[in-house]
Amino acid sequence: MNPFLLCPRFEKGMQILSKRWTGLIISHLLSGPQRFCTIEADLPISGRLLSERLKDLESEGIVNRQVFPEVPVRIEYSLTEKGLALEPVISEIAKWSQAWIEIEGES
Repeated sequence: MNPFLLCPRFEKGMQILSKRWTGLIISHLLSGPQRFCTIEADLPISGRLLSERLKDLESEGIVNRQVFPEVPVRIEYSLTEKGLALEPVISEIAKWSQAWIEIEGES
C-alpha cells in the first residue's frame, strides 16, 4: 500500500514545501513584510518564477499579498498565521542542513 495514501495531509505539505525556492521565500518572509523587488533582489530567482511561487503560496493561505493604494501602487508580501507556523520547521531544516549537508568545494 502506498504510504502517502495513509497521510495525504503530510504528502500535500511536502509537495508545497518541496517546490524549488519555496523554502527560501518563506524563510525570507519570516523577517517581516517585503516588497516583490526586495525579495527578487535578495534571492537568485527570476521575477517570473518568484511571482509564480508567491501566487502558489497565496493560494495555499501561506502568504498574504497586500496592495497599498498609493502612487505608485505598493504591494507587500507577508506570511499569514499559517505561514508563520512554519517558522519552527524552517528553523529546524536550517539547523539540520548546517550540521549534516556538505556542499561540494566547502571544507
